[in-house]
Amino acid sequence: MRFISKIALSCLAALVVTGPALAQDTGGGTSLTITLSDFAFAPDPIVLQHGQTYHLHFVNDSSSSHDFKAPEFFAAATLSPDARAKIADGAIELKEHTTLDIDLVPATAGKYPVECSHFMHAMMGMTTNVVVQ
Repeated sequence: MRFISKIALSCLAALVVTGPALAQDTGGGTSLTITLSDFAFAPDPIVLQHGQTYHLHFVNDSSSSHDFKAPEFFAAATLSPDARAKIADGAIELKEHTTLDIDLVPATAGKYPVECSHFMHAMMGMTTNVVVQ
């Protein structure tokens, strides 16, 4: 019985460490890294809480450019002036092996589609959703 409890505890610890989104509260908001790679976004989906401040750290791990196109999500969020300047037509652009940071507050609960709008990237699976709870 004791052996089974240790296994259950180990599995629970692994689940907590490898949860769907590794968000970390930094005191000035929750920091979340969103990775763009060859035809994928991580985490998938991106789960946020409405009314909470987020520092989103976008990382393009790929050797090609990608964008994070989410016009409905960005329109429904309260954006810092700096973040607003980095978003064009509802998207942020990341060249290969670059990062970009934006601060925002998701104001409205809902499920918002995200895609990479580069030629055929969404068709090859580079889509996700931002779920604001």
